[in-house]
Amino acid sequence: MRHLKIAALALALASPLAIADAGDWVFKFGAHNVDPKSDSGVLAGTFNASVDANVQPTFTLEYFLTDNWSLEVLAALPFEHDVELDGVKAATTKHLPPTVSFQYYFAPQARVSPYLGLGVNYTRFFSEKTSGPLAGADLALGSSWGLAAHAGIDFRINDQWLFGIDLRKMDIDSDVRLNGADIGSVAIDPLAYGLYLGYRF
Repeated sequence: MRHLKIAALALALASPLAIADAGDWVFKFGAHNVDPKSDSGVLAGTFNASVDANVQPTFTLEYFLTDNWSLEVLAALPFEHDVELDGVKAATTKHLPPTVSFQYYFAPQARVSPYLGLGVNYTRFFSEKTSGPLAGADLALGSSWGLAAHAGIDFRINDQWLFGIDLRKMDIDSDVRLNGADIGSVAIDPLAYGLYLGYRF
């Protein structure tokens, strides 16, 4: 009996669903944590910079070019990060990280469908505010272009609905100016990971 239940479960997971056909659109809504690497570089030749993590709602719109290949656009509400110099909070900044990716689905008709993607990320920083050792100074973080790798798994609920988990690695580097002077650059290069709910139409 136990073997029959396992076989039935395996058959259910492998059974096809009309979920990812060429010409389909999928809208996904979720929450993701943007977690920069711990060491972001040295500013002004002296200060070790680091940027903290932040969670925000995210949105993706995906179009299936074929059953296996899709084009996805990622958007989000602004992420807000503390910037520390030698462990002391010195600023906050917000950013938007729109990303366009081509993705390949290994099992587009299965209930469990893993995928890999590669694309381009554009990150725009804004609303920089200084505090602590930089209080009163004018801080500006430059925009960034970079590659973004993507991996995830869709779990099909039915022909329209799905939920999933994913992970992105983004190349984000920003030139930093203080009171108009170039003081170096920060390599933020975050991992972005989270959960989402999707609807096919």
